Amino acid sequence: MYVVFLRFSNNKGKAGDFMLAHNEWIKRGFDEGVFLIVGSLQPQLGGAVVADNTTRDELEARVREDPFVAHDVVKAELFDVLPSKVDPRLAFLLT
Repeated sequence: MYVVFLRFSNNKGKAGDFMLAHNEWIKRGFDEGVFLIVGSLQPQLGGAVVADNTTRDELEARVREDPFVAHDVVKAELFDVLPSKVDPRLAFLLT
């Protein structure tokens, strides 16, 4: 499992220019079974993605394709998380 933090960067003010393409990127991540959770970092710090069913290299490539990343609206930080204990509803993450 991976957690990606997308923290606003120098071009934060350009977010509106790339929002539609960014939302399409998010939709593709869900449609392809990679993204589990996407949400905003509060207060207005950027966003976060929880991903699974992918490799680190594949996810790094996917993150580079995010228009927000490509246009320096956000800086991406990717973390590997090895779950050791989960709520039963998330048991699939232990495999």
